[in-house]
Amino acid sequence: MKQLNKELEQLIEAALTRAIHDGDLPEFEIPPVPVSPPKRLGQGDLSYPGMSLAKLARKNPLEIANLIAATLPGADFIDKIEVAPPGFINCFLSESYLKRQVDRIIEEGENFFQLDIGAGQMAQVEFVSANPSGPITIGHTRNAVVGDAMARLLEAAGYEVQREYYYNNAGNQMIVLGKSLMLRYLQRLGEEIDFPADYYQGAYLVEIAAELAAEHGDALKEAGWEKFKDIAEARMFQWINRSLAAIDIKHDRFYNETSLFESQQIWAVLEAMRENGHIYHSTHWEGADDEEIADLRSKGYQPATWFRSTTFGDEKDRVMVKSDGAPTYTLPDIAYHCDKLERGFDIAVNVLGTDHFSQAQVVKHGIRALNMDPEPIHVIFIQMVRAVRRNQESGEYETVKQSKRAGDFDTLDDLVAMTSADAVRYHMLARSPNSQLDFDVDQVVKQSNENPVYYIQNAYVRCAGIFREAKERGFNDDGADLSLLGENELKFIRKALELGNVIEQAVTNYEPHKIAFFAHELAAVFHPIYDQVRVLHSEVPSEVAKARLRFYRAAGVVFYRLLRLMGMSAPERM
Repeated sequence: MKQLNKELEQLIEAALTRAIHDGDLPEFEIPPVPVSPPKRLGQGDLSYPGMSLAKLARKNPLEIANLIAATLPGADFIDKIEVAPPGFINCFLSESYLKRQVDRIIEEGENFFQLDIGAGQMAQVEFVSANPSGPITIGHTRNAVVGDAMARLLEAAGYEVQREYYYNNAGNQMIVLGKSLMLRYLQRLGEEIDFPADYYQGAYLVEIAAELAAEHGDALKEAGWEKFKDIAEARMFQWINRSLAAIDIKHDRFYNETSLFESQQIWAVLEAMRENGHIYHSTHWEGADDEEIADLRSKGYQPATWFRSTTFGDEKDRVMVKSDGAPTYTLPDIAYHCDKLERGFDIAVNVLGTDHFSQAQVVKHGIRALNMDPEPIHVIFIQMVRAVRRNQESGEYETVKQSKRAGDFDTLDDLVAMTSADAVRYHMLARSPNSQLDFDVDQVVKQSNENPVYYIQNAYVRCAGIFREAKERGFNDDGADLSLLGENELKFIRKALELGNVIEQAVTNYEPHKIAFFAHELAAVFHPIYDQVRVLHSEVPSEVAKARLRFYRAAGVVFYRLLRLMGMSAPERM
């Protein structure tokens, strides 16, 4: 399927090249040509602002627009070109072309607007990557949905995509997890134990402890925390995978953080940075003032290993290895991203919480310190999300604090049980990751057009319903004469043909939420058409009905494609 904005951009560039060659315009380097749907009705289907060339061409923008329009090569999708002040070139699409696209959409099916932007290239999306110390929380859920949607869009753009989960199991939190389960197990055996307030309080560990006691009795009584850490980790990861599968998310690879230690890769990376002159040993960073140095000495701070990250624009240098010889999380993070780049990914997308912003910059500094190019690394930052519930007594919205250790949190499982997998996916995706999100459970479960999940899926359901009824009547769209389609149907096709550009922009700018916006916009175009464009009605001539049925087949294809790009199901009944 053609991306018509791209086609028109090429035609305008050809017209400009010819005008320069003929001497109608002075020599200049033609900039990227931005063609997009106009913001106002009556200004065509695609528009180019010729005003952007005024300085380069040293001419009035309206004169430039007229010159381009006069020399624009012909194309089968163009009906007419109009020039409008102060310098817009407005393109109106051919009705015959639009009608032909109905069959083209049906032919492409699930691959409608499968692009080749990333053909022959590999992309990796690393997302979720929650420590296996508890279930998937609502915050992790937004990360999961955004990451998986980004992966689906990259695939739609032609990339070969790997979904990766960075399995962070080497830190202190995993030691605390193992000790927490060990104490819960001993409590289950009847021992009276004071449970530390800073240990994991969640009921899920009490449940696992009960299962262990039932399976093993007191056979694990003398086992150390390491054994319980391994058990808890395995159980947590089973739970995490099960929860993600419930919303149609599956990773291709789980990268174990401990492998960076076992292979000595973190120390190899540190040594390479040292050889490049970016590592030093000191009690303080090199930019510390006298007061800061004196304060550190008074507290008895011992020398640590520092990364001279200020060389690359950081606000201060970063500790890589603490005075006790243990690496900070910065060192394995840099080693992990070094490994990513060495695996040959053309694009490596990380989905992270906004609290990782500074760390993400330090990692890129570390990559530069290894004489590697961090350009392939892109980060989507996720703002906070909270579940909102209406208090039945006060009528006010209330939130639940998210804390694995306190055991006071909503999980992905909770959200799916309260709403649905599709509702979770859409509402987590439908706002920019840069915006904070209130997940309104009351709104999400509504079966009405107020709920965008219902609104979008119902468009597909309506298409499926028409075909069920047609089949019952023995009516089909074979040999449909698409010339009989009207302006209402063409309005939908015009909008549907924007999908290629939406996919491209979402991938180029790492904005997967754009597909959710577009799906809702397209549904808003479709539903009024459905109410007006009847198929199986006594007053509709048979040939017109057949053409309209063919149109609804194409509309169903488009909505199926959109739903799957968002990771949602396409139900045929609701």
